[in-house]
Amino acid sequence: MNSVRDYLGDDHFRCDDLFALAEQHVADCDWSKARVSHDAFIHAMEHHFAMEESVLFPAFEEASGSDMGPAAVMRHEHGQMRQLFAAMEEALKHQSADDYLGNSETLLILMRQHNAKEEQILYPMSDRMLAPRIPELLKQMDSI
Repeated sequence: MNSVRDYLGDDHFRCDDLFALAEQHVADCDWSKARVSHDAFIHAMEHHFAMEESVLFPAFEEASGSDMGPAAVMRHEHGQMRQLFAAMEEALKHQSADDYLGNSETLLILMRQHNAKEEQILYPMSDRMLAPRIPELLKQMDSI
């Protein structure tokens, strides 16, 4: 794999699969499996965010000369998603499928919009602007 778009785009699919599994376990009220799958999903998302926030976004902002562009918007949306993670965690603690699934529905909409912006705008821009550094950046992301 030699592009940000492929590398992080594939990770979006991995996170999406974990998200669907967590939702299914909550919908089934299988709380022990819901706990495990929810934790796996949150861990995957935080790992994904860490790769972007600690490697990709700083490199992108350095190359673009601005910290007010697409990466800033993505950081803000990560914060919104983290708020939903917290609400889902509370619902899980109280074994409230309705609350969990209500928040996860909002999260799904936000993630779809967010991922589309990254995959269609930020990642292709990163691949162009950072082309000589892509192998180094992917290696850094691998080490997180």
